[in-house]
Amino acid sequence: MRAVVVRRFGGPEVLEFAEVPVPSPGPGQVRVKVAAAGVNPVDAGTRSGFLTEAGIVPPREVLGIGWDVAGTVDAVGDGVAGFAIGDSVIGVQDRPSAALGTYAEFVVLDVDALAAAPRTASPAEAATLPLNGLTAVQALALLDLPPGATVLVTGAAGAVGGYAVTLAKARGFRVVAVAGPADETVVQGFGAEIFVPRGDFLADRVRAVIPGGVDAVLDTALLGLEALDAVTNGGRFVVFAAGAAPIPLRGIKVEHVWIRADGAALAGLVDLVDDGTLALRVADTLPLTEAVKAHERLAAGGLRGRLVLIS
Repeated sequence: MRAVVVRRFGGPEVLEFAEVPVPSPGPGQVRVKVAAAGVNPVDAGTRSGFLTEAGIVPPREVLGIGWDVAGTVDAVGDGVAGFAIGDSVIGVQDRPSAALGTYAEFVVLDVDALAAAPRTASPAEAATLPLNGLTAVQALALLDLPPGATVLVTGAAGAVGGYAVTLAKARGFRVVAVAGPADETVVQGFGAEIFVPRGDFLADRVRAVIPGGVDAVLDTALLGLEALDAVTNGGRFVVFAAGAAPIPLRGIKVEHVWIRADGAALAGLVDLVDDGTLALRVADTLPLTEAVKAHERLAAGGLRGRLVLIS
């Protein structure tokens, strides 16, 4: 079968379109025929060698690329319940050191990494949900705050940030969104109560509308100390990338969200998609053979939603 792998680190040009054996599911595993795979910043981190330099991915001769997948069940291993051949599913490959990712014609995942696909979404749309949606859910779980608390989301127009705004509002939080000026209407549509355009002296501008500071920050834009300064003493701050944690000043609890597969939580996100609460955004679709082009566009920035590779 065809799959995208890397054998050396570097720019998008190191992505290799290769022929590899079709994987077989073991006990408790499912093989998925890939229809669509989301293109995420973590994929670029694997390709460039950043995750290996950060101690997250051990050196190996071949690395697979891709976390998000939407497709159909093609084969099941022993002991699998709840999924059958032909079922439409979505899932996440949460092992960045795997030799095969979701940029492939087939991928094998543990059964608890899967959920039934949204009924109301195309495969390309559905492929944008698992990694980013679970990241937002798991980040919110770290806050341990009551309804009514004020949560600042940086990068609120981005894939993770947009989900975080909607999910935070659904949990009863008062959401302050930070994004580019042109994105104000978009993030308000996600559920933000207050909009603060990104720019200099962010904390001062946030505190002008939230005296004393916000209770917590979900820093999807990796602003670090600039966003930490907007948090009240003893508040919460969640980091979304290795090496991006600011010094925990003023008793602020700084935590890092490390994404993990969670089929049950993913099923809950699917329900929110199907009832219209959660919007899925596709920036563009490209064939799997154009993975290099997809990574070039990812590096160029300015995307709203995710690029998706179609197998």
